[in-house]
Amino acid sequence: MQKKFFGGKPLIALALGASVLALTGLPAAQLEAAPAAATPTAADRMIQPAEFVKKANMRSPRLSPDGRYLAYLAGANGKEMLVVLDLNNLSKPAKPILQAEEARESGDRTLAGFRWIGSDSIVMTIQSREDLGGGLGDFGRLVSYNVSTGKLVQQAWRGAGGDATRILYVDHVKGEYLLERTATTGSTERWGVPEVVRVSVGTGEYTMVQRTNPIVQGWFADSDGVVRGGFNSNGENGKFQMLYRSNGKEAFRTVFHEADKTFTGGPPVPEFIIPGTDTAYVVSRKDGFAKVYKVDMNTLNFSEPVYATPGFDVQGVLTDFDDRNLLGYRTFNGEMKTVYTDGRYREIQGFLDELFGKGEASIIDEDRTSNRLIVYAGGRAKGGGFYLYDTNTAKINLLNWQRSAIKDEPLNPVKAEWVTASDGTKIQVIITTPRHRTGKALPVVIMPHGGPFGALSAANQLEPWNQPLAEAGYVVIQPNYRGSGGYGKAFEQKGREPGGYGMRMQDDLTDVLNFYAKTGLVDAKRACIMGWSYGGYASARGAQRDPGVWKCAVSGAGVYDMPLMNKWDAQHLGKFSSGFQATSDNPEGISPARNTDGKWAPILIVAGERDARIPMEQSRTLVGNLKRSGKVEGTDFRYIVQPKGTHNLPYDDVHIQWIDEALAWLTRFNPAYLPSDSDKPVS
Repeated sequence: MQKKFFGGKPLIALALGASVLALTGLPAAQLEAAPAAATPTAADRMIQPAEFVKKANMRSPRLSPDGRYLAYLAGANGKEMLVVLDLNNLSKPAKPILQAEEARESGDRTLAGFRWIGSDSIVMTIQSREDLGGGLGDFGRLVSYNVSTGKLVQQAWRGAGGDATRILYVDHVKGEYLLERTATTGSTERWGVPEVVRVSVGTGEYTMVQRTNPIVQGWFADSDGVVRGGFNSNGENGKFQMLYRSNGKEAFRTVFHEADKTFTGGPPVPEFIIPGTDTAYVVSRKDGFAKVYKVDMNTLNFSEPVYATPGFDVQGVLTDFDDRNLLGYRTFNGEMKTVYTDGRYREIQGFLDELFGKGEASIIDEDRTSNRLIVYAGGRAKGGGFYLYDTNTAKINLLNWQRSAIKDEPLNPVKAEWVTASDGTKIQVIITTPRHRTGKALPVVIMPHGGPFGALSAANQLEPWNQPLAEAGYVVIQPNYRGSGGYGKAFEQKGREPGGYGMRMQDDLTDVLNFYAKTGLVDAKRACIMGWSYGGYASARGAQRDPGVWKCAVSGAGVYDMPLMNKWDAQHLGKFSSGFQATSDNPEGISPARNTDGKWAPILIVAGERDARIPMEQSRTLVGNLKRSGKVEGTDFRYIVQPKGTHNLPYDDVHIQWIDEALAWLTRFNPAYLPSDSDKPVS
């Protein structure tokens, strides 16, 4: 099997094949022993900010089970299109299927995701936004597209309720799958309570597999297509209930029913169940850090840890195409990585490390036989691209650059480092240094990430503004402040306890600034703060609490009035869930909008009218109170409302506006280059 997998050739004999940039009209480029390096001219030129945030040339590539077709999202005219490429006929351009827009108004449709079922059908998740008695609500449906016939087929729409999109199990050979859906057949009382049906992807017809259970909000199935359990979460008391059974003939029984009042533990939900057993792989923080365990689902007895990364949380497990065998683990240590335990994949990863550089390439997708794989290489030291690795021919072909305007040009260096806060807490930061600069005491932007309880990775940026800001000449520091995920339960709790939100978490940001000022890398007197979502809150809080530290602030989609936000969360998420965010014993005191008197650092405020997570009342309240406190619009603050904006910056125009306005504000109050600087590059 090992010999067949690699086409019968040793690793040292594998060679790169010809590039096949046929997807969006890019010229072909011959690859030699490694991807061609960028020319000195390209390395010296400045990349425009918009090029870092535009829709990618290629995103989320997915191979068909037989390896013949590749479906992916392609950026075009500021939006995205789902397209499909025939890998056996690369002279033909990719075929467009459906435009992927984000729903904003009643009647809008959104392509929210896609996957293969069988080798001919792409099943697309469509979200529809509708007016429900004066309020907007989303409906979810599946539609299949047959790549051979071009036929679109509605999937189990008859009798479906608000959502009919969650796929629990797939049989690629039969072209069938298990679909969890809410239903309205016979009674509207079943609205929001899901059933499970077996669907034929070719016809969209279905048969009942699991009827509704009044206490089940979601189901899970094993790799044989048997519904093995269900769960629900009570938004009022926080209790998570999980039901389980050993086979399809047994009745369900409750095996877990507890509340995690710290929001840092999590229930023992199986990552996957070992076929034919009651043993599941579970990722749990029961010992402080997220580790992988084997768990008897009947008793919830845990084994000793199967896999752990000391000092960090394991992110999950990786299984094969049919979810029957363990291949490895998803890990985090400042970067998101995959550690393979399977011998074949370890060898492939070793080959990729040798070819592209250690840690520079990763496997993105594969066909069912693992004969064809999609590999992403780059994205750290230089721009990245997607490659087709054919193990039968032992060749790797470049399919497309992730961003056509950047290709494989050098990027601004990014790395993870540790900093000690003023109270002795160790904090990991992601630091991006401007590649064009040679001096010391550089201007700096501290950029707290959103969440706030996730983790920011040096290799996988969810907030990609470090690169355009560094390209413009700023050092960008993104702290994984206390409360960030990835560093264990106790570290996350530090951000949730009173004195964390808006207080000690803010101190972490100034501590990081002072640390790098002492090294001589940055000038603490040339510092601004910028962020989105929670990062927007932290930026506004910094402008209000520490105006002497920050020369300016840039805040997008932020929370500015905590009591108002807690009230909104209680109404929309439930009483218990409303405590997920700030746990301050003084929510008014940490709310920038309730403390607008006194000195503020000049602040840019950006809000999206279609933001479904942060209501517009947050930015309107802040702006109104700033004006009442005598702050002058255009001088003390600037307020931008994006009519098409959502919480996710869905279109090129709103994303480019965000980064351009941010850079203009930074340049106005904290220019990257002073007249005395001799290292300014040629535009």
